Amino acid sequence: MDLHILDHRLRVTSISKSGLEQFTHPLIKLIFLRNRTRCKFFSLTETPENFTLVLDEEGFKELQPSEHLQVESSTWLPLNVVSNGNVSSSSQAVGVTKIAKSVIAPLAQQHVSVFMLSTYQTDFILVREKDLSVVVSTLKEEFSIYQEVEGESVPMRCQDVTNGLQKNGKEAIQPTVHPVLIPQNQFCVMSLDPDTLPSIATTLIDVLFYSSSPKEESPAQELDCIKFFSFSLIDGYISLVMDSEAQRQFPSDLLFTSSSGELWRMVRIGGQPLGFDECGIVAQISQPLADSDISAYYISTFSFDHALVPEEDIVSVTGMLQHHRKEPAAS
Repeated sequence: MDLHILDHRLRVTSISKSGLEQFTHPLIKLIFLRNRTRCKFFSLTETPENFTLVLDEEGFKELQPSEHLQVESSTWLPLNVVSNGNVSSSSQAVGVTKIAKSVIAPLAQQHVSVFMLSTYQTDFILVREKDLSVVVSTLKEEFSIYQEVEGESVPMRCQDVTNGLQKNGKEAIQPTVHPVLIPQNQFCVMSLDPDTLPSIATTLIDVLFYSSSPKEESPAQELDCIKFFSFSLIDGYISLVMDSEAQRQFPSDLLFTSSSGELWRMVRIGGQPLGFDECGIVAQISQPLADSDISAYYISTFSFDHALVPEEDIVSVTGMLQHHRKEPAAS
């Protein structure tokens, strides 16, 4: 398999719900006016707490400093696993499950924090730029590693990153086992031809900017269903994640999903905001799913992490994670 270090330098930011109106113009520009921005990597995810934006340096320039904008200090690089010359894998399981053992777990063991962004098309593993040498040293035995430079994939020489591996002799730190919440929403993972984006502009704007206000969401509602909507426009490909209620607002003939058209359920990770420095959070969820060959999409946000698993697997996943949470105490 090949591991590609993509030619994007990304920032991870958060916009508060109360401050969204200050960013309406740049967000509309980044989503709908591709010919007026040089941004090639843009992802916007709404959760009950805030809006998470992951975007490249060109897109980041569109955001004005504000008390409502939080910016994680690091620059992040997106990695992508390619097998058999295609981003999609022939493996039965899809999403982060395919890379749990080959990428996620080894990086966790080397104390590398990752930020995941699964889309309809592929899975992006974001790592801090300063951790790149450790990442390459950790994964070079398993992968042929390429770095994208101006659209060309250039083989990365291992000698460029010698001494990257953290041979510090420390025992692996047992990661915190975070609580999980399983809301009742059914979710869809879909795509859209970018040329038809104007056709859903009104609906998309309504869902993103007007569908709910912070005051409308009570703790009781949050336990039952959760507000979650994700839109990504990356290198010309669009990915959308929304619940089935939001999906009904869109024209059914424009959005497309996998041939099975399956629905997904969410596992939301974290009781308190997770932060960006803890390692092993993604591995904590993806490893048990990989062991059972259960597909999963995984979307990290500024405050919490979210895994999407097939609806028919939610009962077994719930039991599996409950068992997993008890293991550290039993050992």
